[in-house]
Amino acid sequence: MDKGRFRVPAGVRDWTIALGVTALLLGSGVSGEHPDTDPDLLGHALLAAGGLALAARRRAPLVVLAVTALCAVGYEAAGFDVLAVSYLVAVYGAVRAGHRAVTVAVSVTLPAVLLLTALIFHEGPVGEALAQARHVLEIAWLIAAFAAGEAVRQAERRADEAERTREETARRRADEERLHIARELHDSLTHQISIIKVQSEVAVHVARRRGESVPQALLAIQEAGREATRELRATLEALRDDDTAPPRGLDHIPELVERAGRTGLETTLTIEGQRSDVPAAVGRTAYRIVQEALTNTARHASATTASVRIDYRADSLAVQVDDDGEATPRKAPTPGLGLLGMRERVTDLGGRLRAEARGERGFTVRAELPVERAS
Repeated sequence: MDKGRFRVPAGVRDWTIALGVTALLLGSGVSGEHPDTDPDLLGHALLAAGGLALAARRRAPLVVLAVTALCAVGYEAAGFDVLAVSYLVAVYGAVRAGHRAVTVAVSVTLPAVLLLTALIFHEGPVGEALAQARHVLEIAWLIAAFAAGEAVRQAERRADEAERTREETARRRADEERLHIARELHDSLTHQISIIKVQSEVAVHVARRRGESVPQALLAIQEAGREATRELRATLEALRDDDTAPPRGLDHIPELVERAGRTGLETTLTIEGQRSDVPAAVGRTAYRIVQEALTNTARHASATTASVRIDYRADSLAVQVDDDGEATPRKAPTPGLGLLGMRERVTDLGGRLRAEARGERGFTVRAELPVERAS
């Protein structure tokens, strides 16, 4: 809805039309000729019922069409010479909803039923009965109502097609943008990461050939280069193909924990609850949270230990990473892009993220991701 533009709810509009038609029918019934007998009350009730039924024309157009047709026959039998406005509005609604064949069938049958009703319940020549039936349902108004409903239906169909075209155009532009980003990433990052990976592997190879001890930091650089190459390749493939299958997920978290341990950070992994399948997006987000949290711990926290906890629950997956770094409630780290990215991923899945300093020392990252189970 456009800002600053007020739109009346559909239900309010339907009731307004229904009440307006009801008032018109009752007014016509009171001012026109009608019998001064017991059927007078029944006729007014049928006039009101036919008008009020229009409040449901969006939800049940065919039911409203039948109700208004029966009401028209009923108050015509009671002696009310009133145009069936409620039926005309019902015809418009039914055609607009796409029920053209049924509407035509009912509308072809109704004039004959009205004529038969006039012949049965009213005395006089056939010409007068025909005139009374025609007053209740004018053919010209009926055709106009049908044409109006069909015109609006076609206009709405064209509007829906135009909306789908806009969505397809937007998706095509998004695909083009993904390809552009993939090319930029490939040109700007692949070469540099490859150089780091090759140089670290050469350094490790030379050190081992010389019989020298390979520093843990160098081994960590070598492994990080390999992992970065794999991650970049997976990201580029996802950007090019828009593949929803995650390159990394819950099954790869033990590798993260093991790799973090090789950097000198004492890391443990605890898995609780009954292991079950989770959506790919949830597994990918859990992996990224653990990856980012351990990376921040190794780079910035000056921590010696870190613990990763994965908790499988009935309707959610909880991921928690704790460290014993330098963060305190008074000295909390400034949120960076990594934390913002984690929060965006969790929020997109409808989950919750808590990232804050622990008690006296250390930092905790805890995410709760909703999981829809198949029934």
